[in-house]
Amino acid sequence: MPLPRLGTRSARLRTAPAVFVALAAALAGTLTACSLGGRQHNGTAGAPSAHVVVDVSESHCGRGWTRPEPGVRTFDLHNSSDGAAEVYLEDPGSQVVYGEVEGIGPGTTRQLTVRLGKGAYAFKCVPDDADAVTGPTVRITGGRRGPGAAPVSEHDLIPPALTYQKWVGTGLDDVVRLTAKLKDAIDRGDLAGARSAWLPAHLEYERLGAAYDAFGDADAAINGTDAGLPGGVHDKDFAGFHRLEYGLWHGEPADGLRAPAAALVKAVTRLRDSWSQTRMDPAQLGLRAHEILENTVQFELTGRTDYGSGSNLATARANLDGTREVLSRLRPVLAARYAGLPDLQKELDRAQDTLDGFHHRDSWTPLDRLGRTQREDVNAVLGDLVERLASVATLCDPRRTV
Repeated sequence: MPLPRLGTRSARLRTAPAVFVALAAALAGTLTACSLGGRQHNGTAGAPSAHVVVDVSESHCGRGWTRPEPGVRTFDLHNSSDGAAEVYLEDPGSQVVYGEVEGIGPGTTRQLTVRLGKGAYAFKCVPDDADAVTGPTVRITGGRRGPGAAPVSEHDLIPPALTYQKWVGTGLDDVVRLTAKLKDAIDRGDLAGARSAWLPAHLEYERLGAAYDAFGDADAAINGTDAGLPGGVHDKDFAGFHRLEYGLWHGEPADGLRAPAAALVKAVTRLRDSWSQTRMDPAQLGLRAHEILENTVQFELTGRTDYGSGSNLATARANLDGTREVLSRLRPVLAARYAGLPDLQKELDRAQDTLDGFHHRDSWTPLDRLGRTQREDVNAVLGDLVERLASVATLCDPRRTV
């Protein structure tokens, strides 16, 4: 289960509103009460939870909590210092975190609501530009406390990131091979063969979704859309897989596709050859596990990336494969921290079965041919996964402990 949390790091905001909504939805199941400036509840309609004002500063961290009691409690965290800080409520012995608030500005107050139970607690104040300070320990003798998780450090994430990066390198070899096959068909003027070769090449690239940020500008050249281009699909800068998709499914002759195909092969080859010198940020791995399917819902399930092939559900299925690859590397980190991991695996299987139901031999059902019930099923299963994966992003976010 994810821990109660407010605030997001700016590095997460590739699609800020969607990330925030997904995190809020994921955390809703773990918080008995949550405050974003509204009323507080402790599970009984109309009953307010107890508020405790706690000081956030280097000299008085955690001061103000003088009557520790079990149950749902809302802490008003007031930053009396002259700099921003984040705050953890933790077990001072095990450092298991039960709640956190990020980005508390100087002179401001933020709220954190958690369920307290038997055990030891202390607030840890982490100023932006100073060492962490742990406040006084308080003990509660009864009750059942809410979920917590041991903090993850960047050191914990380095081995998963290295194994994932090695896997991406192998995947890029396959992308180059399959893209060259696509180019060869276009060079021969075999457009039917090119249409058959386009999807395997594109899906192989889509499976590498957690590495897109590390790909940098190369991703736009390989898998960009016409969004923001003055000439749209006819703009000279429209390139990559979707440029070829548009031409192949809109009757463009081979002569017009040879140059874009050659440019695509050149781009994926350059990326493959430089990949060994690239370093993925280990701290971003959990976030990418969430973003892959978040972007699938935002772009694939809306048809915004369909340029004629009708293969959005195939892409969604490839993105699901990509998510599994990231999670398989993160399993050692998540196993002891995320009680919902078995259920997440079941939901991944359910999503796979749902999407595979639209795969018939060498073709996939286009989005516009889904019935209402089918569309609702796809949206529901992938939407649920996005919410669950928000917990993975939260738990795998490295936290300062010193």
